[in-house]
Amino acid sequence: MTPAGGAPAARDLVGRADVEALVSAFYGRAFADPLIGPVFTDVAKMDLAAHMPVMCDFWESVLFAAGLYRRNALHPHLALHRLAPLGPAHFDRWLALWTSTVDSLYRGEKAELAKTQAQRIAGSLLRRLNGGEASEFVTIRRRGAPEG
Repeated sequence: MTPAGGAPAARDLVGRADVEALVSAFYGRAFADPLIGPVFTDVAKMDLAAHMPVMCDFWESVLFAAGLYRRNALHPHLALHRLAPLGPAHFDRWLALWTSTVDSLYRGEKAELAKTQAQRIAGSLLRRLNGGEASEFVTIRRRGAPEG
């Protein structure tokens, strides 16, 4: 993939300005998407101007251990899920848009981390919305062994 100018992305994310550019580009695509756009605009009625600093804090914390995001990411998704059930198609689309946005803008270790962490986050949220555990890993126990 290439950025809008046509030249291949040549550098990695290095700080807040890059996170802001990435998150802004992603939400531009997400709001325009026919599947997940209405979830953001019609169901969540998201105020993008208010939401952007929160999401930038989140991704800066994920990518650079900035420690800026101190909320629980599950809570707003649970509230949204009660209004309009979120399923695998929603998370698959979110992840595809995120991945293509990252690939269009950046290359490198942090760009790869942004994609890997997004995949983990999407899976965790989907599992938790459906009553499962956050982790994709299940503890294997011997038959008859006590739990805990």
